Amino acid sequence: MAVTLAEEIMLLSLDEESGTAERQQTAGWAVAGGILLELVLAGRVAVDGKYLSLTDPTPTGERLLDDRLELLGAWLGGRDKRRVTEWLAKDRAKAGKAAVQSLCARGVVVEEQHKALGLFPIRRYPEADSAPEAELRQRLGAVVLEGAVPDERTAGLVALIHATKLYALAFPDAPRKQVTGRMAEVAEGQWAADSVRTAIRDMQAALTTIAVVTAATAGS
Repeated sequence: MAVTLAEEIMLLSLDEESGTAERQQTAGWAVAGGILLELVLAGRVAVDGKYLSLTDPTPTGERLLDDRLELLGAWLGGRDKRRVTEWLAKDRAKAGKAAVQSLCARGVVVEEQHKALGLFPIRRYPEADSAPEAELRQRLGAVVLEGAVPDERTAGLVALIHATKLYALAFPDAPRKQVTGRMAEVAEGQWAADSVRTAIRDMQAALTTIAVVTAATAGS
């Protein structure tokens, strides 16, 4: 399988040379959302309004997704549905780590361990293969900066970035107004089938809600 939405967001977050994560907490929300949206696109999970449900427990063959699928089934505990925001809050930290490990397994990044002050372990993940990130940035640039028509996965990725306001990670040098306007257009556009478009909209709403609450908490 190609690099997943969650891994793509993680690639945008990781500095390609130092391997350190930027906007780590917010990127974690987007990564968790990316995994969930990928499961929607694979027909394993449904997102309807504020709720999510498991529709098909069959593994996808992609370990990053299948581990989450199994955890999601256990978390639902036999219930038909639970709130999307509850799952994202539960999975945020673990999803980010899982996405980095998946990139390591693909050989896209490598893990380096250091000790700060000789005591505290620090892990960094510099790029070993620059091709996936280069392709990702080229695709995002074509859609957001040049107006190309996105496929549904790219539209979903743009919606996740837009909802979590990670504009600077994707387009550090582009005018913010231009980027935000086009991302809003893509996120709300008619680029996918009705069911997928609805899921993208509802995922975006859930992540936007979380971003607002997180910002309010940080400022209190």
